[in-house]
Amino acid sequence: MTPESWDQAREAIARGALVAFPTDTVYGVACDPRNVAAIERLYAVKGRVREKAIPLLLSSVRRIEEVARDVPDAARVLGDAFWPGGLTLIVPRAPGLPQELGGGATIAVRVPDHAELCAFLESCGGALATSSANLSGQPDALTAEQVVAYFGDLVNVIVDGGATRGGIPSTVVDCTPVTPAILREGAIPRAQIEQALTDE
Repeated sequence: MTPESWDQAREAIARGALVAFPTDTVYGVACDPRNVAAIERLYAVKGRVREKAIPLLLSSVRRIEEVARDVPDAARVLGDAFWPGGLTLIVPRAPGLPQELGGGATIAVRVPDHAELCAFLESCGGALATSSANLSGQPDALTAEQVVAYFGDLVNVIVDGGATRGGIPSTVVDCTPVTPAILREGAIPRAQIEQALTDE
């Protein structure tokens, strides 16, 4: 990873292109979350079904206010406790986000534990629509070479950060019900989530 590669990726995002980069888990492929044509392209290159919404990676906890409305208290508590890190929160979607992201009235958000990536996300406006850099149903890409093998030149810029850790996916918590629901237990154990909510 070099400053130049992140600059190229930022320029690509600004012109509506797709970029790939390492996260704290696997490689992701991303686009401007407010560019409908770019979102459509992201679905197409992954072969992703429309029933699966595209989550957002955020640069910091405070950015949740810009992509969500009426942020539930539980989301604030969990974000403060576990971000940056392996926790995805489902929250009510802000009205300005395209419906093409999927998810209906909700949006899934996460702040990755990756300082260079968070700086890049901040430089792109604080959020990018990001999915794992693989064809749907195939293993996650853990290297830039694997991203190339999946997508070729369909992804305009690939930031090569070497091999990522891979491994355990993020824990997913739906914060929209009165009682938050753990939809997938992953990097953050259920007991820690429940403890944080109990301490609220």
